[in-house]
Amino acid sequence: MTITDIRDAILTGETAEVGALPVPEAYRGVTVHADEVAMFDGIPSRDKDPRKSLHVDEVPTPEPGPGEALIAVMASAINYNTVWTSIFEPIPTFKFLQRYGKLSPLAKRHDQPYHVVGSDAAGVVLRTGPGVHRWKPGDQVVAHCLNVELEGPDGHNDTMLDSDQRIWGFETNFGGLAELALVKANQLMPKPDHLTWEEAACPGLVNSTAYRQLVTTNGANMKQGDVVLIWGASGGLGSYATQFALNGGAIPVCVVSSPEKAEIVRRMGAELVIDRNAEGYRFWKDENTQDPKEWQRFGARIRELTGGEDPDIVFEHPGRETFGASVYAARKGGTIVTCASTSGYLHQYDNRYLWMNLKRIIGSHFANYRESWEANRLIAKGLIHPTLSKTYPMTETGQAALDVHRNAHQGKVGVLCLAPEEGLGVRDAEKRSKHIDRINLFRGA
Repeated sequence: MTITDIRDAILTGETAEVGALPVPEAYRGVTVHADEVAMFDGIPSRDKDPRKSLHVDEVPTPEPGPGEALIAVMASAINYNTVWTSIFEPIPTFKFLQRYGKLSPLAKRHDQPYHVVGSDAAGVVLRTGPGVHRWKPGDQVVAHCLNVELEGPDGHNDTMLDSDQRIWGFETNFGGLAELALVKANQLMPKPDHLTWEEAACPGLVNSTAYRQLVTTNGANMKQGDVVLIWGASGGLGSYATQFALNGGAIPVCVVSSPEKAEIVRRMGAELVIDRNAEGYRFWKDENTQDPKEWQRFGARIRELTGGEDPDIVFEHPGRETFGASVYAARKGGTIVTCASTSGYLHQYDNRYLWMNLKRIIGSHFANYRESWEANRLIAKGLIHPTLSKTYPMTETGQAALDVHRNAHQGKVGVLCLAPEEGLGVRDAEKRSKHIDRINLFRGA
């Protein structure tokens, strides 16, 4: 028996039979190598090429331990954490694996000289470890990326606060850009029946992150009528934030970087759009000096679009490049909710605009299981839709990561793992037909 037998059983609809098939001793996964972490030394971040550092290797199959599951991955997707992993920034992820490996003999398995990456997956449960009762072999699932131990008290109100909370496939090994993946059972959620494997794989991380960051009381607690400034509104995070704002009765002000991206968000239903490149905003005079006049010009443009209103909420994730403008632009008493910092972690802003105007900065990181489940439920009900624009085979994951690194993409970039082609895995064609235009909105963009 090989991995091909497992794939064929899934493709023929015999998913209930996969539990009876032997699990192969090895599988193919997208990896970075510990002996290559210095390969980009001295090269500017923007010029580091994931195609050189991401490999497709055959690696040993881990045995699921207590509370864990092994899944056959039909499709996965690229997130910015895979870009960070591939260029070994801000630190090589092997430091995360080493730290995790010290936690327990079970965690020691993750400390390897290779790192199988990826924080999204859609597939089928193959095996479950001791103590797993809710999921069984053959279940069609998607995986969210919160890996949490929950042995201490801190995580039992909000699992994101657990002292041993990690992002699967970034701070742990055996991630989703592979033929098989090892997950905690409490990462699993039902695959939406009306989506293909690649469509179902792409919302996980970004959809859950945007849901917590914007909608819940752990984030900005958005309400009807809120003006929400959304950076990168056609990208991985922003495309879901835009949908949540529109669905929740808020008023999104969508910031994009090209006419094509502006057109995408308008087709999503957004009416207030700023093409930051076309309008020439330059928030930094040089590497060390911001330009408050550009913040003011940007704020005036927002008020022009909204009829004189400043944003109640700023959905922040670019970080260093935009954060000064975000703090300035938020209304008095407004909220800047931030994650990711894809343009740099060292934020600078003028604190007078924060303290004297009673604004708040909220840090938001991924989502807990409940939030992820609710975000996935909205996908399954056809109220939020995947924003998949392009899909690559697993052998071209490096190119997929380069697209995201260079912002040469819209929405999400998918990766086929065991699925031999796009378009497979739909079990509810009737529901799909109702939403097909929205499902395909980002395709080819």
